[in-house]
Amino acid sequence: MQAGGFARLGKILSPRTSDRLRELYPDHARFRSTIDMQRFRFGRGEYRYFSYPLPADVDRLRHELYLELLPVARQWSLALHLGAEYPPELDDFLRMCHRSGQRRPTPLLLRYRAGDFNCLHQDLYGALFFPFQVIVSLSEPGTDFSGGELLLVEQRPRAQSIGRALSLEKGEAVAIATRFRPVQGKRGIYRSTFRHGVSPVTHGERYTLGIIFHDAA
Repeated sequence: MQAGGFARLGKILSPRTSDRLRELYPDHARFRSTIDMQRFRFGRGEYRYFSYPLPADVDRLRHELYLELLPVARQWSLALHLGAEYPPELDDFLRMCHRSGQRRPTPLLLRYRAGDFNCLHQDLYGALFFPFQVIVSLSEPGTDFSGGELLLVEQRPRAQSIGRALSLEKGEAVAIATRFRPVQGKRGIYRSTFRHGVSPVTHGERYTLGIIFHDAA
């Protein structure tokens, strides 16, 4: 994670669980809001934020992945002198969010069809944020869809940006930096800014699960 601002986590969902989550998309009762990306000039396509209570599989992953990423989150906070507090349990961190007015759940399902894409962005919903988020593919590239690579762009101070394109297999996850990462420079550690997006889908449908650990204002 330190070297590139992202880390592949391997396949963390079975095909059956991936299908089960993807099949939730038409169930409006499961979601608090639907975003038309073209309307807001975020890109083209659609995504939906889950309501509380989250589906059991999503809630389990959110808790387990928080614990897995927590040690690195604390290291980054120290390296960048952020003074951010990340308690030992996700529920404690969410209570911090809620006390700060960030009470709306942020895990989401995203659906892309042919021609859809997502502009480069950061998922920040208030003053409090966790330095990582996790993206899980619920569709199989080359079978369910073509194109639609995950795009990661790192903007280094006084330098050209670095871009990466990742293709995730069905059930595979990647953890990415939410806002920035620490980089060792000649004069000490500096912040390198991250944004992510999705390249245009050329065929079929691409579904992904986004697990964001902080809640929204």
